[in-house]
Amino acid sequence: MALALNIVGAGHVGRTLGRLFHAHGVFEIQDVLTRSEASALDAVAFIGAGRALAQASNMRPAPVWMLAVGDDAIAPVCVALATAGLLDDATVFHCSGAKGSNELAAASAAGAGVASIHPVRSFADPAAVAAAFTGTWCGVEGDETALALLAPAFTGIGARLVPIDAAAKTVYHAASVFAANYLVTVLDAALRAYAAAGVPPQVARELAQPLASETLANVFRLGAPAALSGPVARGDMATVARQHVALQDWDAPTAQLYEALVAATLPLAERKQRGAP
Repeated sequence: MALALNIVGAGHVGRTLGRLFHAHGVFEIQDVLTRSEASALDAVAFIGAGRALAQASNMRPAPVWMLAVGDDAIAPVCVALATAGLLDDATVFHCSGAKGSNELAAASAAGAGVASIHPVRSFADPAAVAAAFTGTWCGVEGDETALALLAPAFTGIGARLVPIDAAAKTVYHAASVFAANYLVTVLDAALRAYAAAGVPPQVARELAQPLASETLANVFRLGAPAALSGPVARGDMATVARQHVALQDWDAPTAQLYEALVAATLPLAERKQRGAP
């Protein structure tokens, strides 16, 4: 029989993984705890299994616990559960990309095996992610005993696992922020700059899309140095200087962003010239 799993925090990530674990028979979903009875009931309906709870005092012991709570809540929630004697000799994991498994020290002290397993996905649409989860990479670190139990569970729902250095967990998470969040910031700067030149918003998106899409495809096909083009890659610093002045006259924060990106791009251009990866 599948081991029982308690879920603490059933927002987008918790409920998505809960649905996948239940659908694939990896774990038996037992108790699902959220901040309110209504959200717990909604999560259980989405998962398709479990008992909805809004009070931690009503949770039952389980061999496996998933803490899918906010980053700053991981340690205090773990302390509360361990103090209540619920985590003794269990396997406990959280799903944060920014915090390490050491946030679960209270569980370790209670004899639990602990781990961090971070799915590298945007969970804005839980149903869509659950339907297309196969092939999702997850960064993992933690106790060998915990990972020995959890690795087959995650591969059982279609995940691919990559071990990461726990000491570099914050840098690892920053990588995802660069790849997702700050990419949006840079594209927003491009769209606003087109608008400043009189280009209608829809046309601006159509102008930027092939540039962005082809560049992304080249980065993932060839690597970043080979994909780099433009004035910095050509060493045309006169054009760079003119653009910076023009941006400064138009919008100082965007000019500052441009200047910072030039500084970050110069070493990349040098790698391109050397033929380095």
